[in-house]
Amino acid sequence: MYQSDITQFLNQLKEQKPTLEAEQRQGRALLWDKAPTDLDERARQQASKVEQTPYVYYQNF
Repeated sequence: MYQSDITQFLNQLKEQKPTLEAEQRQGRALLWDKAPTDLDERARQQASKVEQTPYVYYQNF
């Protein structure tokens, strides 16, 4: 059965480092998988937001 070079490389990598997928999942959980915020917390965050000027590099005080 034909396997591309990339598939062969990935299979070899997984054989050499069997913990690779678990490490990738830990990294994803660290950066991306966040617990959802409740509605009260979200409303509080939106209410405390500071209005940003249209052009942030020019502040006309």
